[in-house]
Amino acid sequence: MPTAIIADDEDLQRRDLQRLLALAWPELEIVASCEDGSEALDAIARLRPDVAFLDIRMPGASGLEVAGASGGGCRTVFTTAYNSHAIEAFDLGAVDYLLKPIIPERLAQTVARLREQTGRSPDSADLLRAMAELDQHLRAAARKQRIRWISATSGNTIKVIAIDEVLFFESDTRYTRVVSATDEGLIRKPLKELQAGLDPDQFWQIHRGTLVAVRAIRRARRDDLGNITVDLRDHPEQLKVSQTYTWRFRNDVIFRAP
Repeated sequence: MPTAIIADDEDLQRRDLQRLLALAWPELEIVASCEDGSEALDAIARLRPDVAFLDIRMPGASGLEVAGASGGGCRTVFTTAYNSHAIEAFDLGAVDYLLKPIIPERLAQTVARLREQTGRSPDSADLLRAMAELDQHLRAAARKQRIRWISATSGNTIKVIAIDEVLFFESDTRYTRVVSATDEGLIRKPLKELQAGLDPDQFWQIHRGTLVAVRAIRRARRDDLGNITVDLRDHPEQLKVSQTYTWRFRNDVIFRAP
């Protein structure tokens, strides 16, 4: 029996895809339904599914990062709300995509392609080439919509902060705090909306409510319990890294706290 995981940070989208797959491919077993990229990475490593249905933009790790980290270990189908012109240029032999809202007829085409490929191992080189091309197209489209300035309030004052000066964003249920080396203010835009206008190579999510500028990270410390804390350049605050995002720091930048 073929197996699959579904990864999407929207619960309704996950349930809708699972419902459509049950109709289009009844024998497919969904072995995990993941809320973010980090969960998807863990599920692929543990469960070794035949197929991964990945939302391109997810917290924790993007669908692109998850597919790249899988190293071709399973077939990849991206689900995305991006305009089709941004993604239709890559070779569908390595990966496939479904535009949201997902149309049953289009899903049927994907299922037919996946059935045909069952039993054949995906070519990791083809996957990486397709990923690189897809990433290039998406980044080109995203650059046109990047945030350059943030208008944040502090009391009765409106402060204009250049995005290149922002050290981190910290969000609660109502407001997002925008912090630079010399100033800070509040905005009402949630992190998920902010991320759509930020370069993912320049701003990392390290907690459900925290985005940090990579250039602002001085070092990361791991304590004896495995908890990671980030020290910043030009700012005294320390930022906690949740378990969901510790994969970003699994390398030599981690220092054990004294």
